[in-house]
Amino acid sequence: MRALDTNVLVRFLVNDDPAQHQRAVAAIEKARTLREPLYVGDVVLAEVVWVLQRRYRVAKPAVIEALRGLVASRELTFSSRERVADAVGRFTAGSADFADYLIAAEAREAGHDVVLTFDNALLNEAGFEAPGAER
Repeated sequence: MRALDTNVLVRFLVNDDPAQHQRAVAAIEKARTLREPLYVGDVVLAEVVWVLQRRYRVAKPAVIEALRGLVASRELTFSSRERVADAVGRFTAGSADFADYLIAAEAREAGHDVVLTFDNALLNEAGFEAPGAER
């Protein structure tokens, strides 16, 4: 099985380089034809969201739409589709970065219900606490 790097997924989504976009599309089409999904890691997804929002200035609703499309794709596979879907859902409703929700979802999946953080913006979110404020 093959995996995708951030830059291939970004080129697929933004089409800012037509030649690279076509190659990314062809790779995904080949995965569909061969019924061999391409692996997308959590770090790749976190980077894709960061690049879309910071580099390309894509608005959050469009980023969410792109993430949902990726999660629904049969041509892509993830270490945990449920974890990614959970992070997308929390990102949709919350105000933190996607990577933070992905970290929390991974922690929950591993049996840990709280992530300790110094990020004040996260302290109002379920599943995050400041060190020293533990139960």
